[in-house]
Amino acid sequence: MMKRPWFLVVLIALASVASAQSYPTRPIRLIVPYPPGGGTDTVARLIAQPLTERLGQQVVVDNRGGASGIIGTDMGARAAPDGYTLVFCLPASVSVNPTYYQNLPYDPARDFAPVIQLNTIALLLVTTPSLPASNVNELIALARAKPGQFNFASSGNGSAAHLAMELFNMMAGVKMVHVPYKGGGPALTDIISGQMHMMSGPLIAALPHVKSGRIRAMAVTTERRVKGLPEVPTIAESLPGYESSIWHGVVVPRGVPVAVVNRLNREIGEILKIPEVQSRLDSQGAEPVGGTPGKFAALIKSDTAKYAKLLRDVGLAGSARR
Repeated sequence: MMKRPWFLVVLIALASVASAQSYPTRPIRLIVPYPPGGGTDTVARLIAQPLTERLGQQVVVDNRGGASGIIGTDMGARAAPDGYTLVFCLPASVSVNPTYYQNLPYDPARDFAPVIQLNTIALLLVTTPSLPASNVNELIALARAKPGQFNFASSGNGSAAHLAMELFNMMAGVKMVHVPYKGGGPALTDIISGQMHMMSGPLIAALPHVKSGRIRAMAVTTERRVKGLPEVPTIAESLPGYESSIWHGVVVPRGVPVAVVNRLNREIGEILKIPEVQSRLDSQGAEPVGGTPGKFAALIKSDTAKYAKLLRDVGLAGSARR
C-alpha cells in the first residue's frame, strides 16, 4: 500500500484539530439502546441536559431498544465517526454480548472508542422473607445442603441479574436454579409472593419493597458497601473476591478525532461533579466515576475477559441467537 505524502498527513491532522476546535456545530444524537422510562434511560437524560448546556448544541436522546441492546448499539457502530453520534453502553452491550451471542453484528473492540465511564451501580441480593437464611453465609450453607432445590429469578438470560447469580453459584460452589423473566418487575413480584427464593437486581427497584418488609435485603454485589444502605453488607464480606456491579458509560464510533473524544470526556467528567447530578445518581444506588478514556477502555477489556470466562464456565458462551 502506498504511503501518504508527509504533507498530506500533516494537512489531515490540522483539519482534524480545526474540526475539533469548532465542535460541535449541530445537534448531537445520544443513542440509548434500551426503551425509555427505565433506569438506563433516566441516567442518559440526566447527563444529556447539562451536556447540551456545556456544548451549546442540543443533545437528543434516541431510544433504540431491543435484542439486549444489540439494535441500538449496532446502529451506533455504523454511524459516521464525526462526534455527532454518541452511544450509551452497559456491560451487557459491550462486554457480555460478544461472548453470549452468536453472530453479533458489531465488535466493541473494533467499532467503538471509549469516552468515559459514568458510574458504578450496585445490585442488591434480595430473598423472600420465608427463606430460612438471614445472611450470605447461611444462604451458602443452605444451598450446599440442598443442591438444586433453591431458585433465583432474573430479568432475562444474560442480564446483569442473571450473571451476578451465576458468579455467586460458581464462587460459592453451590447449585441454584435460574428462572428468567421478561423484566425485573415480574421477577420481583414473584420474590414478594414467595414463588421465587431470591434474585440480584438494581437497588433502586428493590429498595421500596425492602423498606416495606415484603422482601429481605441480604447483601450488595459491589466491592464496598453502598452509601445509602450502610447496614447491608457486601457479598464479598462472606465470599472474598466477589464483585458483580454494573455500570453506564459513553462510547463513540471508532475514528472520531481524539480531540473530540477528549472534549466529550472533559465535559461529561465535569457534569459528574455537579452536586445535583451526584445526588440523583446516589438515590439510584449509583456512584459517579468519571476518569479518562483509557481507564474506561481498560474496564471494558477486563469485564469482557471476566464475562467471557464466566459464560464459558457455566456453559452459556454462544448460547444465544439474534
